[in-house]
Amino acid sequence: MPSQNYPKNSASYVTHLECSETGSRYDHDRLHGLSSAGRPLLVRYDLAAIGNTLSKDALQRRAPDMWRFRELLPVAGVKELVSLGEPITPLIRLARTASRLSCGEILVKDEGRLPTGSFKARGLAMAITMAKAFGKTRVAIPTAGNAGAAAAAYAAHAGMDAFVFTPEDTPEVTLREIGYHGAKVYRVNGLINRCAEIVRAGSEAMGWHDLSTLEEPYRIEGKKTMGLELAEQLGWELPEFIYYPTGGGTGFIGMWKAFEELQAIGWIGAKRPRMVAVQSTGCGPIVKAFEEGRDHVEAPWDPVETQMHGVRVPKPLGDRLIMKIISESAGFAVAISDAAAEEARAELAREDGLHLCPEGALCYAAFKANLADGRVARSDQVVIFNTACGLKSPMPPVERRLDCTKPIDYSEL
Repeated sequence: MPSQNYPKNSASYVTHLECSETGSRYDHDRLHGLSSAGRPLLVRYDLAAIGNTLSKDALQRRAPDMWRFRELLPVAGVKELVSLGEPITPLIRLARTASRLSCGEILVKDEGRLPTGSFKARGLAMAITMAKAFGKTRVAIPTAGNAGAAAAAYAAHAGMDAFVFTPEDTPEVTLREIGYHGAKVYRVNGLINRCAEIVRAGSEAMGWHDLSTLEEPYRIEGKKTMGLELAEQLGWELPEFIYYPTGGGTGFIGMWKAFEELQAIGWIGAKRPRMVAVQSTGCGPIVKAFEEGRDHVEAPWDPVETQMHGVRVPKPLGDRLIMKIISESAGFAVAISDAAAEEARAELAREDGLHLCPEGALCYAAFKANLADGRVARSDQVVIFNTACGLKSPMPPVERRLDCTKPIDYSEL
């Protein structure tokens, strides 16, 4: 699907790729995986030129999709976007909940409105667009579910073959969604890290393009649009806090990159939100590293005991970047139990009509806990990221029944 925000003569402002640890430069005219140091690569731009070229007024006139920020994206010069119509996702104000909690403004960035129902659409639209531009025809990905669904859909749209590897207990509805898009999906009797090992070995053996989290540089650029959108939606003033469910951390890293680039082109000031990485008590490697004062995750979390599939990453590849962002933003990492998240999910659905995914509910539960313990002030503006549509996750059954052949006592309903 073409975007109105992508004229064929659009200029590219990409200058190079950069190792996130050593700063070494890499050419951007071919596909790369990790740097020679084994760390994620970041896309770098001529930000001075963008600042002189792009205006807020020009941006305002563009169609409301994620490609509106094209100068800050790597897609200029490619022949064709692989797009399923990615909209600007809404910021939903939780007025009733804020009133009950006697707190400042609570805003939910609802990523469940994107194609395939999750924020994974952003990164995979970008990564598959770039893979197609460089001539790739077969892609592979390890996934907890939603990334696989997005990869399958965008690969189908691009005419590519997709190979998806997922833990055995991935929700059935997501597995079927992946297969429905024509991908070859395999259940693996192991966690996401084992799936990643299979993809890595298969990519070497079969020539698949590896779309694993942070193993290529372009999913970050897609996820970065969350931060670009958020800044624009808030009038270029960032909130006091961002609560984000953190597994692999691509979105966490991408948003911070967005804020740095927006400041460099003169659109925002130095103020940053405090970034809160939210994990489960059953898999919290980032929380453990934070509490121990480390700048990285020492060892994979074991045993993993959570059904929060999106944050079930025992040792994220981007751990050093995540910890650096937490430190630079004066943020923190917090772990919440699955039970507390499920309770929070039901609470918000009943009170404010917003059906969060389990990982989004994890963030809402974390925010409530931090409001109670004083980490968040009652006047602070808080943005919570709901990373997927709640309908993709299990819900309690409905048990009430009526026999329409008998008289109904309406006073008992």
